[in-house]
Amino acid sequence: MKLNYFTKQISTVKRWMATTLFCMLAIAFVWQGAFFSNTSAMADPAGTLIASADAGDQVKDKTSKDAGRAKNFIQDTTDKVKEAAKSNASKVDQATDDNGSFVERKAKKDAATIQKRADEDSARTKEAVDKTKNVVERTVDSIKDAFGK
Repeated sequence: MKLNYFTKQISTVKRWMATTLFCMLAIAFVWQGAFFSNTSAMADPAGTLIASADAGDQVKDKTSKDAGRAKNFIQDTTDKVKEAAKSNASKVDQATDDNGSFVERKAKKDAATIQKRADEDSARTKEAVDKTKNVVERTVDSIKDAFGK
């Protein structure tokens, strides 16, 4: 008999807890819905589109500047590599007393090869920088066209 009494009490408490929880959730959803119905505080999407057009121009400008800096860095690196090759060939030339030995000829040949490859690598890298810059600019233009329509 006592077990039946406790079971009824627990069942009643469970119902009250479930009802309380349900009411609290309903109040929370209604309260949050009131905030969402006030759209005057939301940002104007037209302002965002104007800002994105300006941002696209800024990205293109920055890309052009960065590409210029990258090309300058590539040229500086090429010049340093070529200068190091010349310097090393000169050191070998001085060490061999200008007697035209095999080592001297090999050093000069290696220096010429290094300089040639430095120029080739520099040209390829600069071309890759240009291609990347062009891809970024085309992408920005495509995005601007998509938002413009």
